[in-house]
Amino acid sequence: MVDFEKLYAENQRLVFGYLCRLSKNESLAEELTQETFFRAYMNLSSLRKEESAPSWLCQIAKNAYFAWYNQQKRLCSPETSEELQSSEDLEETVVRKEMGRQAMEALEALEEPYRTVFRLAALNDVPLKEISRRFQKSESWARVIYHRAGKKLAEKLKEYL
Repeated sequence: MVDFEKLYAENQRLVFGYLCRLSKNESLAEELTQETFFRAYMNLSSLRKEESAPSWLCQIAKNAYFAWYNQQKRLCSPETSEELQSSEDLEETVVRKEMGRQAMEALEALEEPYRTVFRLAALNDVPLKEISRRFQKSESWARVIYHRAGKKLAEKLKEYL
């Protein structure tokens, strides 16, 4: 069970900042932040993984903003459409950062030598031939370890979804 107070304490500033950038109005952002956490509280059972809470809350915040926006019955001017586009870019950035954090957590959870081989090959562009030399193993060993590490990492990342 997710501790709602902890969820609020850890994510309130993120949601408020997201809504400030989305609405460009601090008082509206405060109101929508409250609405976001109310909706989150009412739908807490739909949060599958606590690690994905920031992106889940930003999605709720975006929906709350657009619900408010639609209530205002404003015409969509060119300025407003630019604002909507920037909010989508912002959400994409938040989601991408969250996915990157989860990927690094999954990588750190791999056991050795998978973690080191994968990090060297994938993140540092070290050739497998060089990796095999560093480990004093064959190049095929490095290729197999790298391939298995990729599979293990993919399995761990599926757990986050």
